[in-house]
Amino acid sequence: MNFESDFIKTVFGLKLKQQRQKKNWSLQDLAVKTGLSKSYLNEIENGKKYPKHDKIIQLSEALHCTYDDLVSTKLDKSLAPFNEILQSDFFKEVPLELFGINKNNLISIISDAPKKVTAFINALIEISQNYNLGKERFYFAVLRSFQELYDNYFPEIEEKVRFFIEENQLQADKNLKPEALLSILEEKFGYHIQSENFEKYGTLDHLRSLYIPEKRLLLLNKKLEKDQKTFILAKEIGFNVLELKVRPNTYSWLDFGSFEEILNNFYASYFAGALLIPKEPAIEKTLDFFKHNQWEACNFEGLINNFTNSPETFYYRLTNILSAEMGIKDLFYLCLVKKKNSEKIQILKELHLNHQQAPHANATNEHYCRRWIAVKNLHHLKENETLTDAQISHYKDQGISYLVISTSQKNPFSDGSNRSYCLGILLNTQTIKRISFIKSHSLKTINVGVTCESCSIADCEVRQAPPVRLEKEHFNLNMKNSIEKIRKDL
Repeated sequence: MNFESDFIKTVFGLKLKQQRQKKNWSLQDLAVKTGLSKSYLNEIENGKKYPKHDKIIQLSEALHCTYDDLVSTKLDKSLAPFNEILQSDFFKEVPLELFGINKNNLISIISDAPKKVTAFINALIEISQNYNLGKERFYFAVLRSFQELYDNYFPEIEEKVRFFIEENQLQADKNLKPEALLSILEEKFGYHIQSENFEKYGTLDHLRSLYIPEKRLLLLNKKLEKDQKTFILAKEIGFNVLELKVRPNTYSWLDFGSFEEILNNFYASYFAGALLIPKEPAIEKTLDFFKHNQWEACNFEGLINNFTNSPETFYYRLTNILSAEMGIKDLFYLCLVKKKNSEKIQILKELHLNHQQAPHANATNEHYCRRWIAVKNLHHLKENETLTDAQISHYKDQGISYLVISTSQKNPFSDGSNRSYCLGILLNTQTIKRISFIKSHSLKTINVGVTCESCSIADCEVRQAPPVRLEKEHFNLNMKNSIEKIRKDL
């Protein structure tokens, strides 16, 4: 069924239900007055069926409305915003079934209380406009919610990776050569692969790869390091093994056409991470790391080096195995970036596998806490250095603490920007028992906030801005308390 036909059926169902509710009729009442079955009318109202000409006449006569009142796709004022959403990319592109949402059930909810729901929708639209929440950011937020819903662990992909390794007799470890993956792409999937000097094309100098589907040609930037090349090739294999047809054709995001493209890109990246860092040895080595009685950065760096030269790949892979295979579900992952000759810190990627949401990105240009270990690393990082450290971050205002491990390095594929990757594990009874070095003397506990504008730490030596948001909250609370006191005195 094409989208246009689906839209017409949905609108007709909404209008029929609206006309029926104006008369305070139940579905059974309408069935009696028209001679049509209750189940058939229910399917019409839920957008599953569109009645024939004679049935529409029966409905309009029973409801004392015109034929055009029912068949017109123009909705009245109470449903007008919903009409825009029905025709927008939201229903076309976001697969609601990923979240167990049936579109018809959602439509039914909206039609039951149209004014309240459309007022809520309007508020969301206004918020998105005020915070410059474009389509791209919205879709990536949807993707993060999807990952968090499944603890960022997808056993079907893990199983396909395992089968692929066995089928191709690969040595899936740090010694996996990109040439082996290149041969598979060429021989099994009919690829043509060549290195390209993108510098001669100007701004494409920072492009890592370009796939030209009509020629099955994959162009790889000559500046790629071994680990970057290996990941791109593994990801291309992922697109093919998982049979993902809708996909981006560049490694670095330039543009995208749909949410499906973003989702499939994630699936292929997940496949690549699982291929390059196999689950079982990663679990075994990580458990051994947790048994150390003292925190030492070299131990964690050694853990990474068992599998890859890319800290980013390893940190992200930990979010898969810690949550699903080791029972550590309360964690977050952040990738922060500091551009050359700039003091501004940006959160490039984030994932929260808990409901705390303590360290999170914001779009209001607030200043992230300089006490975060990942931010401190960015400022202390020297040229061509990789810096790993950890701390216990106590979020004073939320009353929660995390073990936060962070590795910072110069981004090897940019104009001198530095990146920090960090993993935060919520400290609770389970994690304190499992991680032996939690009480290590080398692990400092630091009070932290999220942003300076919302932080209550009074004596912070690295504060970048006054706590204006917090001050406003305190002002409002004092006003409420004063009003309550006046009421009691009277």
